[in-house]
Amino acid sequence: MAGSVTGGAGVARAGGHVPANPAPVVTRAALDPSLTVGRGADVAFLEQEAENAATNGTLIGPSRTPYSLASEASGRRAVHLTPGQYVEFTLPAAANAITVRYSIPDAPTGGGITAPLDVSVDRRHARTMTLTSQYAWLYNQYPFSNDPTADLLHPDWWITECSCVPAATTPTPTITKPFRPHHFYDEQRLLLGRTHSAGSVVRLTAPAGRAAPWTVIDLLDSELVGPPRVALAAANVLAFGADPTGRRDSADALDRAIAFARRAHLKVYLPPGTYQVNRHILVDDVTIEGAGNWYTVIKGREVALSTPAPDGSVHTGVGFYGRDASVGGSRNVHLSGFAIEGDVRERIDTDQVNGIGGAMSHSSIDGLYLHHTKVGLWFDGPMTDLRITNNIIVDQIADALNFHTGVTDSVVRNNFVRNTGDDGLAMWSEKTGNARNTLDRNTVQSPVLANGIAVYGGTDNTISRNLIADPVREGSAIQVGSRFGAEPFTGQLRITENTTARAGTYELNWKIGLGAIWFYALDRNIDADIQVVGDHYLDSTYNAIMLVSDWPVKDRYSITNVHFRDIRVDGTGTSVVSARSAGSASFANVDARHVGAVGVNNCGSFNFTPAGSEFSLTDLGGNDGGWLAAWQLPNTITCNDRPPVVAPPPPAAW
Repeated sequence: MAGSVTGGAGVARAGGHVPANPAPVVTRAALDPSLTVGRGADVAFLEQEAENAATNGTLIGPSRTPYSLASEASGRRAVHLTPGQYVEFTLPAAANAITVRYSIPDAPTGGGITAPLDVSVDRRHARTMTLTSQYAWLYNQYPFSNDPTADLLHPDWWITECSCVPAATTPTPTITKPFRPHHFYDEQRLLLGRTHSAGSVVRLTAPAGRAAPWTVIDLLDSELVGPPRVALAAANVLAFGADPTGRRDSADALDRAIAFARRAHLKVYLPPGTYQVNRHILVDDVTIEGAGNWYTVIKGREVALSTPAPDGSVHTGVGFYGRDASVGGSRNVHLSGFAIEGDVRERIDTDQVNGIGGAMSHSSIDGLYLHHTKVGLWFDGPMTDLRITNNIIVDQIADALNFHTGVTDSVVRNNFVRNTGDDGLAMWSEKTGNARNTLDRNTVQSPVLANGIAVYGGTDNTISRNLIADPVREGSAIQVGSRFGAEPFTGQLRITENTTARAGTYELNWKIGLGAIWFYALDRNIDADIQVVGDHYLDSTYNAIMLVSDWPVKDRYSITNVHFRDIRVDGTGTSVVSARSAGSASFANVDARHVGAVGVNNCGSFNFTPAGSEFSLTDLGGNDGGWLAAWQLPNTITCNDRPPVVAPPPPAAW
């Protein structure tokens, strides 16, 4: 049954004790913060990994094997508690609020359970959190199932588990159930009621006699939350009938407040409280401010529609939506200072059950907390000039953010993303190209499927100063992909000063490891001017850099005009560069150490011609570490289809 999955590969069963009350170890994406200076989101909380805390539980991990609890944990390690066991964190700074990332078992037939977690500070009982697995535990093939007992959703698809198409195989292979369990974790926030000083000890205890036979604690974020913000010169939603207790639906009251605010040229203010909203709130030419995302919560149920909507949705739910681009979209929308708590537990790609949606030009979204929606922010353009800043987007069924079709001159900066069920941050130029957008100084942790950051086509876009860690399967930290029907890459794509950690997953269909950054030519050539400058690829599971085309199109499409400069590669399980495509790339000042296999694994298009590989490398000098040798240039075939993996040591200061 689903609840029997505990640690998966890499469970440590010896001992389990950490010395009592060790000094707090603060990390960023489970890395020493000195390795990430100037990269990733500047957030208000401090992260502490459970594996560095005091516990009488059992450490699990490290493991990067999919479908295991350790693989989806931040840093690939966590602490497993049975009833009565605890993990305790010493606060590194004063705090009055915590966030706990955890996993508890699913119900035997799916749907999740709830279980308490006792929280005490300095051995005095504070309160009890009610944990849930109702938003976790997906199974099976895409688009996944909530039922651990379900048969294959697509028995006519090839699967790696049997290296076969089950429906076309005799005898029919036995497929272990639950099949491909994943998306194990969730997180929950708690205000502690008072400020506790640095050095106070927060203990999380799985109480005895509880419904869950085990609890896994991944990490604790601690924060000093300021007082709620008050807006006096505003249309207060309470005056329009909104219920801050959450007992009555407040959607109509929000509509009335928005309509009045537009006529009176006022902001809309959402005071502290929980407001029940079970449908989309249409926003255009309006500013809506909450008291802060710890205090103002917009929470809704997912509601089945009696008939499908024109866009194919079969559900609706809480969300703030601009007008559709086909009717001109919305303008001058400014949303800030509140949380959106959705109720999405299954992936239905046609459903518009996102936290923010539609089209919004000349608008801003700042300081929101988006939780349990399908996609945090999904935009269908054309639209322009959107600023998305300082948001926290966690526990999504699909992406955290997607610029889908015709989004231009927009910025996504200083956002924190964790536990997405698809790409963390994506720019998808389907049918209409995105242009001149920037994804800057964001943190993306533990996407359980696909990539941390993905760009599918577009013109003159920038990915800069991001921190991406721990992708789990069928993707990696950064992908540049000609796929999903995207428009071509044109102009210049800039990928600058990003840091990746523990990236590069195992591609199930190809049975090979991906690069921390990977370029994928599936639908067309990738031949724009691509500049990759100043990136750091740390502790890559397989390759640091991969350039690949799919086998059926390997002699049709190529990857050219890619330029790497001032790159640091600290640890690869296999190579620095894996070329599995025709094309070319140049390298200048690319320094590498702790490389597990030959520096360049050059297979080209697998035609193994007498003239060498179809992929050429240009050495522009300064490439240190011995990974790029003269004999490999320009296109010596050094192909090892699946080189053995040699785990590198942990990354350290250069």
